[in-house]
Amino acid sequence: MTTSNSESLVELRNLSFGYGERVILDNISLSVPRGKVTALMGASGGGKTTILRLIGGQNKAQQGQLLFDGQDVTPMNQTQIYAARRRMGMLFQFGALFADLSVFENVAFPLREHTDLPDALIRDIVLMKLNAVGLRGARDLMPSEVSGGMARRIALARAIALDPELVMYDEPFSGLDPISLGTAARLIRQLNDSMGLTSIFVSHELEQTFAIADHVIILANGKIATQGTPEQVRQSTDPLVYQYVNAQPDGPVRFHYPGPTVADDFGHVAKSGAAR
Repeated sequence: MTTSNSESLVELRNLSFGYGERVILDNISLSVPRGKVTALMGASGGGKTTILRLIGGQNKAQQGQLLFDGQDVTPMNQTQIYAARRRMGMLFQFGALFADLSVFENVAFPLREHTDLPDALIRDIVLMKLNAVGLRGARDLMPSEVSGGMARRIALARAIALDPELVMYDEPFSGLDPISLGTAARLIRQLNDSMGLTSIFVSHELEQTFAIADHVIILANGKIATQGTPEQVRQSTDPLVYQYVNAQPDGPVRFHYPGPTVADDFGHVAKSGAAR
């Protein structure tokens, strides 16, 4: 186990990644500070979830470095990647619970998979994690019997079952009603502080994100448009950041997808009308 003295738990250094000729991340550098809550924001397709996949070793950087606690993830072999992942927790966008396992067994799964703990201790850990997300009483339910917001909280209990140092959340607020959304946001903040975690989450929900994040990074066109505290991001004069933060339909990110002009596409209609 490596413990770096760096103030950042995760660092991207001049990192590039793409699919074929399509560039997703273009020579970007950023840091995820230890013990803080960092938000990744930006238009869809900007590379936010890709960064989470790079941190977990599912994708490999094509150029540059991705450091987790001072160690470059890119050249790691399978054994090294698994050891690094043991120190990470992941909350997938819609929970990704195992449909055939009870709530209890979903949370117990990583403990059974990665440890040799006795059943009695696993039971206590699972109940503690479920209690932390307010769902100890739901332990015997099946995923089909819980709401979307509850499923997200159960998945969070599973993500922290192994007491990770880093927890990653892929759009944790997507599809939630206002009550569940507020609950999820508070849990991210409370668990980060009470457990001494480092958290990084992908979000499009401005109000709740700015309320709980210490550090906000906005990605655009393969680059970092801006980063800083929520207040610093709000005050940015960058046109793209301004458009995003103020939810304007047009700006650097165009409403209309590039294509032929209106005259080119509909000119034949005008010509045929004139010929009559």
